[in-house]
Amino acid sequence: MKIQKSNKKSLLKKIFIKICRILNFEIIDQSDFTVPSLKKRLDENLSSAGKKSITLPMGEVKITRQINSLNIIFRFCTKVKMLTQSKQRLFEEEKNQYTLRSLNSILKSIQAALSNFKYLDIKITAIDSGSEESDVEKIKNMIKEKNINFEYIKLDINELKDFIDAKASANQKSNMANIYKSFEIGRNGKYDLLYFVEDDYIHEQNSLNEMLFTYEKFASLIKDELILCPADFPYLYNKFEPTQIILGNNKHWRVVEETLCTFLTSKRLLLKHWDTFVSMTKTEHLPFEKPLHEIYSKQYCLSPIPSLAMHCTNINSIYGLSPVMEWKKLWDENKLND
Repeated sequence: MKIQKSNKKSLLKKIFIKICRILNFEIIDQSDFTVPSLKKRLDENLSSAGKKSITLPMGEVKITRQINSLNIIFRFCTKVKMLTQSKQRLFEEEKNQYTLRSLNSILKSIQAALSNFKYLDIKITAIDSGSEESDVEKIKNMIKEKNINFEYIKLDINELKDFIDAKASANQKSNMANIYKSFEIGRNGKYDLLYFVEDDYIHEQNSLNEMLFTYEKFASLIKDELILCPADFPYLYNKFEPTQIILGNNKHWRVVEETLCTFLTSKRLLLKHWDTFVSMTKTEHLPFEKPLHEIYSKQYCLSPIPSLAMHCTNINSIYGLSPVMEWKKLWDENKLND
């Protein structure tokens, strides 16, 4: 509805705006690019966490799937540079730089998300599969400084030695044990959403905001749980093929059939497909993530366009640099002050 601009708001206009707020309607003043009922500009985030998703010009979606809590399960190792490759990562730094910058970007993204999801119970669970003590102390201090609920777990691979495929390499066994531990934490915890994240993804500041708002919107629309991957992988552009593009909160999202082991989903979906999830940690599949891809044939999995996170692997990897991102800027912004 268009409201004519005037130098002085009339009493009638003020009353009308109040009535719209009471009735939970939104009005748009396209002459001055505002939504008076929300006291926001049209280029701001118009969605309300747990209540409604508003994306112009598509309108409003009532949220029926509210997010109440989130456990960010951060798997890290500052000693191993690359799990199965001898190639250097982008920027060719020591592994701890990727871990620390990844965590720093996540902490920034949490602070941004909490400005909208004020009621959200957020926790970081950090699982260490082999790191220098000095790096561990930095990680602990970084999280404590932000006053975020935090748990540190030192992975004991021997606990799972009879569980994991004996043919796997030592590094792969460590990785499989770490992934299993993260799934176990998700299964046994109280948290609604689970973000399983590796320590070489550097996130845009709005990453969690977009993922949480989009999860609520999509889950409300399809009446089911789903999976969101934060990265727009380059392999998706290797060939022409049909795809589904859906409008999230402030990003386009595409339905995908493959991801790596960094993704956000719900405890409900983890429990629903538990045997398939953990099969990835028992036997080394080809590709490694094959069980995830089986789940994606039954549940929606989506990734953003453009990307919400930069995967810092080798520059030539098909699962590496997401297109249309300011990679160097994002890397530099998340450097820790000495």
